[in-house]
Amino acid sequence: MPEGHTVHRLARTFTSLFAGQVLHVSSPQGRFADGAAVLDGRRLVASEAWGKQLFLGFVPADAPDAQVTGMAPEPETVWLRTHLGLYGAWTFAGAPDAPEVAHAIGAPRRRIGERDSLPAPGSSDPQAAGALHASDTWAVPEPRGQVRVRLLGAHAVADLTGPTACEVITAEEKRAVEARLGPDPIRDDGDAEAFVAAVGRSRVTIGQQLMDQAVVAGVGNIYRAEALFRAGVDPLRPGRDVPATSVRAIWDDLVVLMRDGADHGAIVTTRPEDRGLPEPSDGGRPARTRQNTDGAPGAVPSDQAFYVYHRDGLPCRVCGSPVLVKELAGRNLFWCGTCQT
Repeated sequence: MPEGHTVHRLARTFTSLFAGQVLHVSSPQGRFADGAAVLDGRRLVASEAWGKQLFLGFVPADAPDAQVTGMAPEPETVWLRTHLGLYGAWTFAGAPDAPEVAHAIGAPRRRIGERDSLPAPGSSDPQAAGALHASDTWAVPEPRGQVRVRLLGAHAVADLTGPTACEVITAEEKRAVEARLGPDPIRDDGDAEAFVAAVGRSRVTIGQQLMDQAVVAGVGNIYRAEALFRAGVDPLRPGRDVPATSVRAIWDDLVVLMRDGADHGAIVTTRPEDRGLPEPSDGGRPARTRQNTDGAPGAVPSDQAFYVYHRDGLPCRVCGSPVLVKELAGRNLFWCGTCQT
């Protein structure tokens, strides 16, 4: 499941490609036909992420300028709410003059990192066949797979496949969804004290709480494991037994790590001084990371990006003890029993 930084990248992508445009909205698959009919011909005026939820705001095409710029009341604003879940993905294609954005974000149909951009005009990539031509004429690609919703603008198209949630909601319903979510470390309005208070009043382990979207929004299994390691906190310790100063330090660290992930499209949690040693062999097990950290100038190699996530059985980068793993609330938890006491 994509972590919160991915959804913030999606929000930025929609702003870059479609902000202010009247969009043609359809449901090639047919399962979102009624919702598409509500949104079709409206203008996209907002693109927001909160945790793993993406909200796209639409107003009538002839809405006053003040409403288009987000300064007017919201009675005519409707929102497309999507949640990618385990299998959802947004896939983009654009004309030669479209801004450069990621080709696919989420669980794409082919393995592609978030750093990869839209195919260039004249690309020989067979996956991009029909999307762009060597001429200046853009041919809109045919939908591929079970496309729940398609957004078509002046210079680009976005297709959503396999989401857990895809619905049209009102502004009031959007606020109700947000009220059920914890603070988001990437958002400027993220409430650190609300996070500290929520963790501190619960007997539930802090490892479980970090995966609870009502406690903190956007943190997934990677950020959970890595932030707890960097803080030296035992993931199995009840939240109320973790010092508030440590909980606040975890929040502050998540703000830095997750915003960096949103900016660069990859999760890197290791400090420079803890990188460089070759990854020990563990019988040929391939690196189990979906993070595309290789290939870009100055990028951290993927086998050097994490401290403990999916490194069970390998030596801790700091103390050399074997990294541990156990199932916690249905997800694998990774930690160092020596560094996190």
